[in-house]
Amino acid sequence: MQLSSRFGRNQHVLRSNFPLTDDQITAVAPSIFAEEKHASRSERYTYIPTSDVLRGLRKEGFSPFMVCQTRTRDDAKRDHTKHMIRLRHASQIDGKEANEIILLNSHDGSSSYQMLSGVFRFVCSNGMVCGDILSDIRIRHKGNIVDNVIAGAFRVLDDFELVNGQKDGMKSLTLNEGEQGAFARAALTLKYDTELTPAPITENQILRPKRMEDRSDNLWTTFNCVQENLVRGGLRGRSATGQVSTTREVKGIDQNIKLNRALWVLAEEMRKIKG
Repeated sequence: MQLSSRFGRNQHVLRSNFPLTDDQITAVAPSIFAEEKHASRSERYTYIPTSDVLRGLRKEGFSPFMVCQTRTRDDAKRDHTKHMIRLRHASQIDGKEANEIILLNSHDGSSSYQMLSGVFRFVCSNGMVCGDILSDIRIRHKGNIVDNVIAGAFRVLDDFELVNGQKDGMKSLTLNEGEQGAFARAALTLKYDTELTPAPITENQILRPKRMEDRSDNLWTTFNCVQENLVRGGLRGRSATGQVSTTREVKGIDQNIKLNRALWVLAEEMRKIKG
């Protein structure tokens, strides 16, 4: 079993090529198995541990392939903080990419149950998040949470037909050098406040592929290269003061999802214009 884990300042992450077990999940994201809600929650807060929801999803054919949780300086919140699970349905595990359901939750009030649609690309172990036009289902901590989350997961599953159509459309569109540069410049403004200072890296750097499979000029590959370079970081550039610096990986759950979704929307809008 191939596992990939990263332990940064903001979160713990674990991804596997095979469905994760409860023991593996607990070691990285113990808040998923919280035994009770955080003391700050009121009596109106319906406490259903994410582990119960995960158990229900597994019965319906969904399996976890990635988990993470936000780190916190407050030890009292460590077992209740925000966490994320990326799941695949048995019907979606095929080919070079897998459609994933992204489940967010917390037991300290920082998040409701939230479900998004995503895409995992095997060649680079890189997970993308689909944009605002697709499912963004939020379920408050009230009522029959488990059944509501499972129903929401199947709603996201239904939207994958639209996701696949968008991917195919991006793959069929060729971008010239100017269009690739425009896409990269727009992407840099999504991550950096370029109105005040220039971005620390250039368009050419984030367009540069990391492997032979990504040497293509279609929109889908351009999007993948830009997304991987911006999210993973590790590019050498210069700060606003002219000092040599290295871009950081986007590790925070909220920041990662926000940037991923914005990049997907950018790619989809270019697809519409070009198409």
